Amino acid sequence: MSLLVIHDLTLRIAGRTLLEQADLSIEPGRKVGLVGRNGAGKSTLLAAISGDIQPDGGTIRLSARAHLGRVKQEAPSGPASLIATVLEGDTERSALLAEADTATDPQRIAEIHERLLAINADSAPARAASILSGLGFNAEAQARPVSDFSGGWRMRVSLATALFLEPDLLLLDEPTNHLDLEATLWLEGWLSRFSGAALIVSHDRGLLDSCVDAIAHLDRGKLSLTPGGYEEFVRIRTEQALQQSRAAERVAAQRAHMQSFVDRFRAKATKARQAQARLKALEKLPVIESVVEDSPTRFEFPVPAPLPPPMITMDRVTVGYDGKPILSNISLRIDMEDRIALLGANGNGKSTFAKLVAGRLTPMSGTMNHSSRLKVGYFAQHQAEELVLNDTPIDHMARALPQALPTEVRSQLARFGLDAAKAETKVSELSGGEKARLLLALATRDAPQLLILDEPTNHLDLDAKDALVRALSAFEGAVLLISHDPHLVEMVADRLWLVGDGKITPFEGDMAEYRTWLLERSRAAARNGAASNAEPTTGKKEERRERAEARKAQAPLRKRVKDAEAKMSKLSTERAKIEAKLADPSLYANASGDEVTKLTTKLAAIKKDEEQAEEEWFAAQGALEEAASEE
Repeated sequence: MSLLVIHDLTLRIAGRTLLEQADLSIEPGRKVGLVGRNGAGKSTLLAAISGDIQPDGGTIRLSARAHLGRVKQEAPSGPASLIATVLEGDTERSALLAEADTATDPQRIAEIHERLLAINADSAPARAASILSGLGFNAEAQARPVSDFSGGWRMRVSLATALFLEPDLLLLDEPTNHLDLEATLWLEGWLSRFSGAALIVSHDRGLLDSCVDAIAHLDRGKLSLTPGGYEEFVRIRTEQALQQSRAAERVAAQRAHMQSFVDRFRAKATKARQAQARLKALEKLPVIESVVEDSPTRFEFPVPAPLPPPMITMDRVTVGYDGKPILSNISLRIDMEDRIALLGANGNGKSTFAKLVAGRLTPMSGTMNHSSRLKVGYFAQHQAEELVLNDTPIDHMARALPQALPTEVRSQLARFGLDAAKAETKVSELSGGEKARLLLALATRDAPQLLILDEPTNHLDLDAKDALVRALSAFEGAVLLISHDPHLVEMVADRLWLVGDGKITPFEGDMAEYRTWLLERSRAAARNGAASNAEPTTGKKEERRERAEARKAQAPLRKRVKDAEAKMSKLSTERAKIEAKLADPSLYANASGDEVTKLTTKLAAIKKDEEQAEEEWFAAQGALEEAASEE
């Protein structure tokens, strides 16, 4: 029997139809990812399931006595501690404990204690503490009042409360938006172990691939369910679209052929009967709608002017606030071709380092040098609060580019999908994703050589995230990335720097190894806590040391593989550009023979370089696999 049944559902907001006669059912224990473009109605659907808004048609039926859980939209506040706030979320437990203190009837006291035993009330504090710890709150933080924390951290407490309740059906709306990478990885593990059902709105591909059993796609008011994770959903949807397109083409060709026969022979007496038969057959041909795809999202970064290395150097730099160091003894360099992701929990200093590189903080000690021609583009989510709500994107860009022509202003906005209509829309009426696009356009207006992105995808849908990955792959400058999205880090970064304990150190491994490292560290901390800070055995210490040494030894091989992949990608792009020029008929009409010869010669050289790059990749990959097998 289904836990949740949505039948013939219609939802409208401000006269706009978001869902029309949509259907969906979720069985107990099944986890479903809900995807769709920004503004499609995903959050509205969750609100309707929760009972916050009434449907305009159809029904939403939740199984009798099923417990529904959802993160509250309002962040908690007040003097209560974090652990107490989470425990208070279980209203039944709180009510029973309060009644137990005042009850005098022996039979009622027995009933209360029996119920407390049934709901595992004794273990509730330990469960709450474990969830808060996973979301980034240590024991000291758990005892502090909620009012001590900022809005993002308070939303983590709301998420912890929803998880703590372990409902029959858990509704989550972008649960990773306020999390760092470490907490996101922990949440993926928790959801994988969760025995209840869940409906999860998320733009996090890693979470949608590792934690859900099916994908519900909300598109043009309809819901379609596809088994598997997001990667499988994309594969199946692509195949279906291709099959539908081929079928439509086949039927269209049949229709055209029959119509041609009818048109030619309808008036001829000898062919009239055949023409009528073809006409009836024509009427019986199925009507197959052509595939209607949304226009693909495209981002494009301006091409930066090249700079000689090094772009930035730091020597024993210390940085912090109000005389208090946050990061110390930083010695490193950044070059034009670097793609660096910063790892580490929130509060460790990642954003502080980003501000230092961006020139928004100055070193407290040490030396930091950079090219005099360096331009830095800096994106951070908090910048959305600085936008003028009554102004349009054109107003903002015109102020940022006072010497630019109106066409140049619009062109820069169009690079990030803000078309003519959106460019003239007040910021107050833009979605979170559209504001993020405006901030990206503003950050890159001067064609920077270094792009600093601090959580750039929080409000971007999956299509926009893919567009950002493609644009960053084509970007010819350096990238410094802070993101809770493992997929984005894997696709963009080729160097990982770990920020923690007041310092920055290279992490010799990839994201899979970072995930393993976090898990090992978490388990070690749990063992130490359980054993009252007892030292781990020498054998386990030795195992961890050997694994760390193996990762370090393989690091140069991994770098060779990534360098070869990057070289192959760059050569492939160059080859495609030359082939496109050679395929253009105007080249042969307008150009001299010398230009065609130059292009064909260059194409031959690139193909030769591609073959060499492929050989380098095969050699490096083979060496890496051999080293891994010996570990």
